[in-house]
Amino acid sequence: MKIVYSFVIYIYWLLIWITHFFNKKAKLWIYGRKNFWSKVKLLTIPQNKKVVFIHVSSLGEFEQGRQLIEEIKKNFSNTYIVLTFFSPSGYEIRKNYQLADAILYLPLDTKSNAKKFYDIFRPNLVVFVKYDFWYHFIFEAYKRYVPIYLISAVFKKQDVFFKWYGRFFNEILKLFTKIYTQDEHSKFLLEKNNINAVIAGDTRCDRVIEISKTASVPHEIEDLIKDRKVVVAGSVWLNDIKVIKNVIRQHNQIFWILVPHDISICNINRIIHELKISAIKYSELKSNDSEMYYTNVLIIDNVGMLSSLYKIAHVAYIGGGFNKGIHNILEPTVFGIPVIFGKKYHKFNEAIDMIQINAAFFIENENDANKIFNELLNNNSYREIAGIKAKKYIESKAGATKHIINDLNKFLS
Repeated sequence: MKIVYSFVIYIYWLLIWITHFFNKKAKLWIYGRKNFWSKVKLLTIPQNKKVVFIHVSSLGEFEQGRQLIEEIKKNFSNTYIVLTFFSPSGYEIRKNYQLADAILYLPLDTKSNAKKFYDIFRPNLVVFVKYDFWYHFIFEAYKRYVPIYLISAVFKKQDVFFKWYGRFFNEILKLFTKIYTQDEHSKFLLEKNNINAVIAGDTRCDRVIEISKTASVPHEIEDLIKDRKVVVAGSVWLNDIKVIKNVIRQHNQIFWILVPHDISICNINRIIHELKISAIKYSELKSNDSEMYYTNVLIIDNVGMLSSLYKIAHVAYIGGGFNKGIHNILEPTVFGIPVIFGKKYHKFNEAIDMIQINAAFFIENENDANKIFNELLNNNSYREIAGIKAKKYIESKAGATKHIINDLNKFLS
C-alpha cells in the first residue's frame, strides 16, 4: 500500500501540473512550491527555541487552528512556529500572518521531502488540524519519536478509515500520539479501532468567542441601518441569491447586508442583476450622499468585515449550502442570533446539532426560504429564543484550546 500510495501522489502531482496551464488555483499550487528548499535555506531557525510544526489544509482549517497558535505564542515565548498550507486558497490569504515564524506550502508528500523537511526544522512537536493526513509527513514524525497531535477532528462511520479496504489509512491514525475530537461519536469510532482519542471540542468556538469581543461595525453602516431589522447573508454564492432573492424583494422594510464569497466586480454585478432591485456597494458609501438612505440592500465588496457585521444582525443566512457545503455558522451564532442555510450541511456537526435544538434552520428551495424568514423576522419571541439557544450552544462547546494547551505544556515549557 505504501508503494501504491506513493505512486498515486506522483500521479496527483502530474495532474495538477497539467491543469496549471489553464487553472489559476493549480498554477498557484505549482509555483508556490517552486524553489521550496531554496526558500527554506533563507530562514533563520533559532537553536534555542522549540519548533512547533503546524499543518492546515486551507483557510478554514487555519481558522480552526489559529486560536491554538495564538495561545502557544502567548504562553510559550520560546517557540518557533512553522505553519504549512496545502491549498493556495489558504496560503495566499494568510501568508503574512504575523504569529507564525515561517509560513510555507507543504511540499509534495514523498518520503524524501518529509525526511529533508524534518532534518531542517527538527520540530519538537507536530500538530495537524482536523484532517489532511499526509502519510510520509506523519510517519517521519512518528519514526523520530516526535509527538504528533490531531486537533478538532471529526469522523463519520462511512469514512474510509473504518472500511475493510481502508486499513492503510486506519494505520495512519494510529501514528498520532493523541487525537482530539470535536464529539463523542468520533471518539467512539477511534477507540473502537484502538486509536488514542479524547473529546476536546471545536477550537473554532474559542476563536469566534475571541473575535466577538473586539467586533466593531463601521459608523457609515450603522447610520444607514437606522432602526431597521438587519439580515446578514455571509459568504453567499449566486446559487444562494437565486433561492433567497424573493425574500429580499418582499421584505423591503428589512436592511439586507450581502457578503459574497467571491467579491470580484463580475460576480457582484451578477448578484445585482439577479436581485433586480437597487443595491449599493460598501465601497460606494458616502456619508453625505442622501440617496443611499433609500436602499435596503448593501453589498460588501471587501474582505475581513463579515464576522463583525453579525454583531448588528437579527438573523444570519450562511452561504454555500447550494454549492459544495455551508460556510462558517459559528461566527454569527456567538452573537446570539439564529442562522439559516442551504441543504448541504450534513458534513458539519454544529449545523446538525443546532437544527436539532431549533437554533438553526435549513432550506431546500424558495418556498422554504419564504416560510422560515417570515417566521423569524415577524415573530420576535420565536427569533429571540432561537438566538439564545444558538449562543448557549457556542458557550457549551468552548474550552477546547485550553484543554489542548494544558496537554502540550509538557512539550513546550
